[in-house]
Amino acid sequence: MTPDHSNTWAAQAIRRLHAEGLAYGPTPLRPLPLPALEGIEVYLKDESAHPTGSLKHRLVRAMFCQAVATGRITADTTVVAATGGAVAVAGARFARLLGLSFIAVVPARTPADTLARVEREGGRWQPAEGPPAGVQQEARALAERLGGHFLDHFTDAERALAGCGEPTVADEIFEQLREEPHPVPAWIVTGAGTGATSASIGRHLRHHGHPTRLAVVDPENSAYFPAWASGCPDYATGMPSRIPGIGRPRTEPGFLPTVIDLVIPVPDAASIAALRWLHDTARVPAGPAAGTGLWGVCHLVARMREAGARGSVVTLVGDHADPYRNTHLDPEWVRARGLDPAPYAGAVERFADTGEWPAAGSGPATGGSWSGA
Repeated sequence: MTPDHSNTWAAQAIRRLHAEGLAYGPTPLRPLPLPALEGIEVYLKDESAHPTGSLKHRLVRAMFCQAVATGRITADTTVVAATGGAVAVAGARFARLLGLSFIAVVPARTPADTLARVEREGGRWQPAEGPPAGVQQEARALAERLGGHFLDHFTDAERALAGCGEPTVADEIFEQLREEPHPVPAWIVTGAGTGATSASIGRHLRHHGHPTRLAVVDPENSAYFPAWASGCPDYATGMPSRIPGIGRPRTEPGFLPTVIDLVIPVPDAASIAALRWLHDTARVPAGPAAGTGLWGVCHLVARMREAGARGSVVTLVGDHADPYRNTHLDPEWVRARGLDPAPYAGAVERFADTGEWPAAGSGPATGGSWSGA
């Protein structure tokens, strides 16, 4: 392809990517009815409404834009990703939008429905030959052999959102809250997988001078809470998260602790209990990470009530419930993994009904040591 043709293709590709975002518009911001919380409103920013059903859709679109703009993706580039999750589905969709080949190198236990979704979006997949820890290296090596582009979401997503991610999720939240009783939220709550979403929100808050504080909820086994609490930038636990989409065995390059006001460790059983309440009582078909977020919201709102504060709190719904009906929403699956949500379920129900939350150290509401709220 000649340089002129290459530039023409790149310009058309970026226009297509931007048009895709504009075609679907902002994801919904939904109030979560909690009548007991007088003067405090809780909202769910529903990122599951993206066409591929996950907040990773927004990240992957920005990564494609950046890679096209910098010439790393051209008209004949094969795009390779190392994931058996939402990034693979979104990657396949955006590759098809641009007429490109896409291959996901997936861990051995990737659910069959995820693989089917990659195929439906026009992508291909192949199982990793080595252990899960080596999937990234295998995918990178495959991209090099093919002369393709490795879509490294752990390294590139944060930078891509910073340069090519507008409108960001924070842009949308503030626009959608404009006519609400408390248009500037007291807290925004999110998890951290790549760290890109929390970094994007934190930068937005500081750039615009908002008094809103940013809280990251972190599941068991994840390195992010201990990294934030200790100030150790390369903290590692070596253990995988059981809450899909958030938590990592090591701190990833996109995690920016300096823009985060608080990290809240959340027991996995508490995430499941909050997920069940969202699903069964609030009728919100959310994925497990939304349960983690709700648990963090309970902590923050309880502190606001103790201080006599009013305001709004926004938490992100990262994906939909459908992929988890045979896992995190299945009591047998949960029990087989040694998780008992029952002690935490009562705390969530009591909070929803009365606004009361156990004091720190007094019961199942405590998920670890944290401060700064």
